[in-house]
Amino acid sequence: MKKHMHWKLSAIVGAAALVLTGCTTAGQQPSGSEEPAGSAGAAAAESLGRMEIIAPANPGSGWDQTARAFSSALEASELADSVTVTNVPGASGTVALAQVAANEGREGVLMASGLAMMSGVLTNDTGFTLDDVTPVARLIGEAEVIVVPAESEFQTIDDLLAAIAEDPAGVPIAGGSAGSADHVFLGLLAEAYDIQPSELNYVPFSGGGEATTALLGNQVSAGISGIGEFREQIESGELRGLLLSTAEPAEGLEIPTVADIDQAELEFANWRSIMAPGGLDDELREQYVDVVTEVAASDAWAEQVETNGWTDLFLAGDEFDAWLDEENARVEGVLSELGLVIE
Repeated sequence: MKKHMHWKLSAIVGAAALVLTGCTTAGQQPSGSEEPAGSAGAAAAESLGRMEIIAPANPGSGWDQTARAFSSALEASELADSVTVTNVPGASGTVALAQVAANEGREGVLMASGLAMMSGVLTNDTGFTLDDVTPVARLIGEAEVIVVPAESEFQTIDDLLAAIAEDPAGVPIAGGSAGSADHVFLGLLAEAYDIQPSELNYVPFSGGGEATTALLGNQVSAGISGIGEFREQIESGELRGLLLSTAEPAEGLEIPTVADIDQAELEFANWRSIMAPGGLDDELREQYVDVVTEVAASDAWAEQVETNGWTDLFLAGDEFDAWLDEENARVEGVLSELGLVIE
């Protein structure tokens, strides 16, 4: 990943060495139903020894679920002797990032990462960036959905955006924390409709449950979150979906997509990935990519993806590295327009 962040590398207080399980090792296109790129050669992947996967958030969080689901599939694929998951929460994942980045060249450890960590680096005064770790693969994602109460006057996303353009302060929109995937996608949508993102009346909540309560209580005009947060209320008819952030429709839900409104370039997902410490030799990096590619093609992982309602967004190795640069530029641009980037 190219150096594209604008602040200097500095020491992180508390970036102590990882508490690692004794770890040793032996010796790329996005896909939905298709087999992950590179899986044809995945049978030759060399098995890992004991591994630790860092979940950069508390137990039960999205990152924790991803780390534990992947560790289960990794063991089921017999590509690691044993796998432990360690939770290192704090500061949008940047506490875990600092610990992993500080252990440059360390073998036997992987870290769950994703969009929230990318945003966290950009919006917090942190001394490490995603440039300081090794990209292995993007695994999964979750679509964003914009909803309104069933009785809302806004029948389409164009209706909602027209009202926002006319009076941004008069249209409060509930979402996750400032700088979250919800906030980023809403900012991208505003830009596409020539609305200044910083003028949005964005109301952050700590969870989807609180945002849903605000919506059903008519305390806000609209809401945005991962589709899993609102699916039950959409299916029951309490909320109405105006827009999905994906180009493909969500199974079982009739909600317009970004492709339906001729904005396919806005396609967006709250993605999660696997990273490794920086400074790895080429052989170990290739081994990690090969192993993760094989696991991503396994029945065990497919079952985890289906059970959790995720979308398969597999992309590995150099292709993932290049995509990260593009995604970082997009996210940094909109966060700057939202006034959230630390210079």
